[in-house]
Amino acid sequence: MKRLLRNITFMLAAGALAVSCADYNVTDDFRAEPDPTFVEPYKDLAPINSYIDRAKYPNMKLGATLKVSDFNKQELAHAAAVTNFDDLAFGTSLMSGSIINARGVMNFLDMKDLLDHIDEIGGEVFGSPIVANANQADDWLNMLTAPIEVQVDFVEGKTVDYNQMAVGPFPGTIDKGNAEIVKYDGQNVLQIASGTKAGHVRIIEGFEVDPLATYTTTFWAKVEKDASFTITFSGNKVDGSGTDGKWNIKPGKWTKVVVEAKSAEGVTEGYLRIENGRNAAIYIQKVEVGYYPDNHRPQTTQERADTINYALDAWCDGLMKINEGRITSFDLIDEALDSKAELENGMLDLKHSTEKIFWQDILGSENYAPVVSRVAKANFEEHGGDASQLKFFISETGLENQKRFESLKYWIGIWDKNGAKIDGINAKLNLVYSENPATQAATEASLNTLLENLASTGKLIRLSNFDIKYQDETGASVTTQNITEAQRQKLADFYAHVIKSYMNKIPHEKQAGICKGNLVDTSDPVGLWSVDKNSKDWVRTATYKAFCDALSGK
Repeated sequence: MKRLLRNITFMLAAGALAVSCADYNVTDDFRAEPDPTFVEPYKDLAPINSYIDRAKYPNMKLGATLKVSDFNKQELAHAAAVTNFDDLAFGTSLMSGSIINARGVMNFLDMKDLLDHIDEIGGEVFGSPIVANANQADDWLNMLTAPIEVQVDFVEGKTVDYNQMAVGPFPGTIDKGNAEIVKYDGQNVLQIASGTKAGHVRIIEGFEVDPLATYTTTFWAKVEKDASFTITFSGNKVDGSGTDGKWNIKPGKWTKVVVEAKSAEGVTEGYLRIENGRNAAIYIQKVEVGYYPDNHRPQTTQERADTINYALDAWCDGLMKINEGRITSFDLIDEALDSKAELENGMLDLKHSTEKIFWQDILGSENYAPVVSRVAKANFEEHGGDASQLKFFISETGLENQKRFESLKYWIGIWDKNGAKIDGINAKLNLVYSENPATQAATEASLNTLLENLASTGKLIRLSNFDIKYQDETGASVTTQNITEAQRQKLADFYAHVIKSYMNKIPHEKQAGICKGNLVDTSDPVGLWSVDKNSKDWVRTATYKAFCDALSGK
């Protein structure tokens, strides 16, 4: 925050009374209180981030995560966030999946409003992941990498000329009713009966069908009075222009009927069936069928690579154009590691997919981060960003697992070697406080190992998703509704323990900060604030004080 804003909040904190949501923000002349309500025993506490010793911890930042929509409303969540935290993160809200539609149109309106307002109040934003496996513009990527349409020639297929058949029983398949070869209009033709002998007859059959091809069946028909019938091509009903999809023929002359259709899914036997009703006999003279092969071909490996590189550059260009250098720290890649698949050296592989477009599948696993960082950095600079201020992080979950940590370190080593810009690691926490002493001791030991491992990388270290759930001694979750004051204090103490462990184990110059997941309680008691049942305002919890004490070094 700007110094002016901080000074205002300190003055307001000194003598503020409980205020309503309506009084909490003045949007035309920004003002924010440190807290919606000031109740005992925490009413005299200042904004949380004011307790950080900036001289001792120059890079330490306290972050908060919230939705863009909640921030842009400029109500409770907005004011609590900008008053108490150094930077704000917006999760998936600023990722390509939320911004780019299936046609590639990018909607940055909410992001622009957010950044313009951040400029006004002097805040900072930590950028959402630039690329990932989830929350990407999948429809757009699928459209870009879809098979390419090519010109194809019509392929002549089978022909049946009933004039060359002898008068008598119809030699083909009759699914229902009656049909025969008769003498009519000076030639031998197929008669599909009407009335009580209404016929469902395959007028051409015995050819294989390509499920991707569109078939054109042409036949000449004549009737003595108005006829209305249904056509089915290889299990697929083909609608005509009449009522209920019927095909209609008027009497008087031979009529050319053209049917274009694909076969039904799973059907390989080719046929065209006329299902005649009880209106008039139908006479069929000649039937021909042919097809246009599928007029698409898959993109070549080089074409897909060119397409994905185009998409990456287009996305980064749009993102950085709106950004105008204002966001200087981003998650570059989010959760790239697979959970099970291993390389020959025992390290976890990156995630791969045969169903979705994963950037690394086309850019190549070893060039994934190098390419993304190069393109993002180039666009950041092109749109007014100061490259000396730009920081990229690799975001990953489950790093308390030693194998996942070693695997991430392995991949970062490869990416660094190949020229990637990777300044830090954003470790997503998955913490639970347990009343079971053995379980809690194991959790704290795992946390210590995680922090020591992260410190050993020499990268900037950021902790995110900083929400701690609560379990009783049996392992059952304790909800916000049921947690006692004593349990809330134990939870707060563990929050303080994590903060102090981070500040002690991560070198001061490598501390990129801690980002809170939820500001207010959900069904779990994870909040710095709880919600007053009557006023619906936010009330500080013991966790709020724990943050203040831990950040101040108590």
